[in-house]
Amino acid sequence: MTKEQQKKQEIGIVKKQGLSENLAKTVFLGIGSNIGNRIKNIEKAKYFLSRQKLRLISVSSFYETPSWPNPKNPRFLNIIIKLKCNHSPLEFLKICKDIEIILGRKKTKRNAPRVCDIDIIDFNGLSSKVGNMMNLPHKSMHKRNFVLFPLFEVQKNWVHPIKQNNVKKLIYGLPDKDIRSIKKI
Repeated sequence: MTKEQQKKQEIGIVKKQGLSENLAKTVFLGIGSNIGNRIKNIEKAKYFLSRQKLRLISVSSFYETPSWPNPKNPRFLNIIIKLKCNHSPLEFLKICKDIEIILGRKKTKRNAPRVCDIDIIDFNGLSSKVGNMMNLPHKSMHKRNFVLFPLFEVQKNWVHPIKQNNVKKLIYGLPDKDIRSIKKI
């Protein structure tokens, strides 16, 4: 140990830094767009997230899929981000919703085309429901190719907190048409 490290340890800096790291929660976030410049919309969402005292750990490639549930709508681009945060799930949900609004998301009917959609896929392995506001993990994520493929890219050993299936098994459980319809960009 260097003299500088020893001095920091003596005054408690090392312990505080370690404690702060232990309090950070691992979050998997899905970001999608199917209106306008989809890549630019997602990059802007990443930028605004980075300004929220979050530590981005890993970002998947872009994945393109038909719009769900109506494939006649414009195609979606989606990514998954793995990050660390010190926010509560509700605080983090508010951050995500505020970013969607900043990027131009409007109140529309459910599953309508949108500039930006940010979903909390998994929040530190929590399994809970917070009123009508949030389900953790995301209640439909295990059925969606645009979540599972990029999630596998950033965390190959991820396990669904409720179903206890790993992401690879969830991908194998998708219908063939869902496996064929996704394209890595």
